[in-house]
Amino acid sequence: MKLYVGLIFVVMAILGNELEGCHCKIVQFIFGDSLSDVGNNKLLSKSLAQASLPWYGIDFGNGLPNGRFSNGRTVADIIGDSMGLPRPPAFLDPSLTEDVILENGVNYASGGGGILNETGSYFIQRFSLYKQIELFQGTQVLIRNKIGKKAADEFFQGARYVVALGSNDFINNYLMPVYSDSWTYNDQTFVGYLMATLRDQLKLLHSLGARQLMVFGLGPMGCIPLQRVLSLSGNCQQKTNNLAKSFNKATNKLVEELSTQLPNSSYKFGDAYDVVDDVISNPGKYGFENADSPCCSFGTIRPALTCVPASRLCKDRSKYVFWDEYHPSDKASELIANELIKKFGFVRVDQTNAPSPAPGLAPSPED
Repeated sequence: MKLYVGLIFVVMAILGNELEGCHCKIVQFIFGDSLSDVGNNKLLSKSLAQASLPWYGIDFGNGLPNGRFSNGRTVADIIGDSMGLPRPPAFLDPSLTEDVILENGVNYASGGGGILNETGSYFIQRFSLYKQIELFQGTQVLIRNKIGKKAADEFFQGARYVVALGSNDFINNYLMPVYSDSWTYNDQTFVGYLMATLRDQLKLLHSLGARQLMVFGLGPMGCIPLQRVLSLSGNCQQKTNNLAKSFNKATNKLVEELSTQLPNSSYKFGDAYDVVDDVISNPGKYGFENADSPCCSFGTIRPALTCVPASRLCKDRSKYVFWDEYHPSDKASELIANELIKKFGFVRVDQTNAPSPAPGLAPSPED
């Protein structure tokens, strides 16, 4: 579920056109994991958390891998498109310049990254939230040098911020015995450890100018194929789902507290658990035929970390909720994004431009 949830954050971005005085566009800065990664890990050559091989991107653009952990779009792409917003480029995109940042913002999301620095360490290369914030600080230096301190301060204080991480801290840390956190903490104390760390990170972002920020919660991550395969029955892992619920409850409380404590802040919590849970629990209601296994799989050898060239694809990708062991398919992302748009009441920023059309699904290699 990591991907469902995390990618939802684009919804809060860019609610205006220009900042008074600065005459800069209001843009968004995204901090996240593979649910919102649009190419950072693809450019981390040693990272094992990659979406750089076929069949990733098969239903997006030219059909080649683009860094998204999906066959097509992310939830963030779809929500942003529906609101008439530009898609923020990856921080590591070679074409990123000061002008691009001022026009589109930046996406620092990194597959395998977490709130904790130790999370996902076996992926070798990934950006933790602290690292993403460090990169954001570098971005601020560039913009100050470009437009001056006063205008830059207005630009960053007027921007929208999204933080969407957490699932890796459980799936690729606490729930894996190779990590010391798995035996150092119990369920309650680990969530407390996450909250203490996240509190410091959100306060740091505020000190850097983040005034309007949305933190997204987790979906039923115990129902992703990677978790189901750990059960002999193939059912969802309730312990993992309960951890997601505990995280959401604690994060909601933390965000409410910070919103009242930090000057001039508008910090909000976005909970998408119920939306995603309904899609997984009642796939037929939404036009899906499979909600428990990945469309792209490596036969009986599971779980595979990612979809690989030797993987076999399902016959009809539009009928599968999950694309790989972790992430939703383009069709599932579209449905979830539309449900979130209705739930949170998001509207288009520019009423003159029509939303980008959904990509036509490319034929499966077997067709």
